[in-house]
Amino acid sequence: MTTEQHPVLGHWINNRSLEGGSGREAPLHNPADGSRTGSVALASATEVDTAVAAAVAAGPGWRATSLARRTGLLYRYRELLAARREEVARRITAEHGKVHSDALGEVARGLEIVELACSAPEKLKGELSTEVSARIDVSSLRQPLGVVAGITPFNFPAMVPLWMFPLAVVCGNTFVLKPSEKDPTAARYLAELAAEAGFPPGVLNVVNGDREAVEALLDHPDIAAVSFVGSTEVARAVQLRAVGAGKRVQALGGAKNHMVVLPDADLDHAADQAVSAAYGSAGERCMAISVVVAVGAIGDELVRRIAERAERLRIGPGDDPASEMGPLISREHRDRVAAYVHGAPEQGAEVVVDGTGHRVPDRPDGYYLGVSLLDRLSTDADAYRDEIFGPVLGVVRVDTYEEAVALVNASRWGNGAAVFTRDGGAARRFQLEVEAGMVGVNVPIPVPVGAHSFGGWKDSLFGDLHIYGNDGIAFYTRGKVVTTRWPDPSDAGVDLGFPRNDRP
Repeated sequence: MTTEQHPVLGHWINNRSLEGGSGREAPLHNPADGSRTGSVALASATEVDTAVAAAVAAGPGWRATSLARRTGLLYRYRELLAARREEVARRITAEHGKVHSDALGEVARGLEIVELACSAPEKLKGELSTEVSARIDVSSLRQPLGVVAGITPFNFPAMVPLWMFPLAVVCGNTFVLKPSEKDPTAARYLAELAAEAGFPPGVLNVVNGDREAVEALLDHPDIAAVSFVGSTEVARAVQLRAVGAGKRVQALGGAKNHMVVLPDADLDHAADQAVSAAYGSAGERCMAISVVVAVGAIGDELVRRIAERAERLRIGPGDDPASEMGPLISREHRDRVAAYVHGAPEQGAEVVVDGTGHRVPDRPDGYYLGVSLLDRLSTDADAYRDEIFGPVLGVVRVDTYEEAVALVNASRWGNGAAVFTRDGGAARRFQLEVEAGMVGVNVPIPVPVGAHSFGGWKDSLFGDLHIYGNDGIAFYTRGKVVTTRWPDPSDAGVDLGFPRNDRP
């Protein structure tokens, strides 16, 4: 009897692959067909120590590297990533399951932050005030923190790491990345490209693992800061543990994003955008629209149009060009999402579209789930209160604009919110009154471009600074103010060599 052998993905430390030493591994699967594709080594605290030690050793040399040189390497990295985007997207689709176009879009959004990192000389400029008092000048500058870590989720295995390490390293820090153990190969490939671009050993390290590796990073005395993206419960725990260890933290949590549709909105446009925002990437994104708030008498017509579009979506393998939505990340997650749909009727919702029975004929073992639409969803229902993180869209009906805003603001989350309307005054009120960190006006997923920071309010963010943009630069650096006083040379009797009238 023979046992099938699978490749094991190790860690990436000092620009080379390192086999796992803990004796623990996790399986890797292709969500499109459920097949086992390999394993990933799960780090112990000892292997985390090895990665951090490499980053510590590389720190002084990297920090002393000129900003021009660091920026030049980021330019080179940007060119390599752009040239290899198809390969990165292929790895994303093979392990996460999202369709190829979504995977390419993920790489494109990551490239935006690499390009932002290339502008670091402008972002890192200091300030100078002269003659604040007699012969006293004051200047401010920003310096790197040292070793920083990133802990990233399964749903964007390339984009979220790219939101972190390019800014961190261009600011002069060294980096330890812990990607999701569910789909780690895209992050590993990003690190290999960094080595190819010329990043010195130890500047960017990848250590694979689960909770044991996360806790080792949070407790490690040589790590100065931690960036995290994941669920609210874990984000809160990460913040508490890391702050307790004296670290700077930005921990982005979950969401329940609302899309308010006012009576004057273009309903076809709103329905198109609701379907795209709710079901794109199988709903596995923290900026997905989970709830449509239908205001006034438009509810029936809006639900009808959303249902028509939802039922036409083509669901299949991510590498099939005909597919518009791929599978979910795992069988367990698929079943968890389906349970919300199954339980919705007894909590008062009407299941307008039920996708829980969807199957792909030639992929019987894939982790597929069709899209579901729940109408007249109560705010007390589980499908409203919980972050489902799957292709389930709920519709809540209210009578007025004021009720809609109150409903959104009562949510424990405040990641993103959108309003659809033709009324500029209503849109202006909404963007000022809604309690969310990112707001869309006739845009369902208001993810900011790279120059503006990403992050929410309330239970969607733990920490003071958002990710990327100016907040990202501020997070990965610390300020220093220098006050100087130099006596005028003439006061000290120093001869500067200038011609004098009293000389013969």
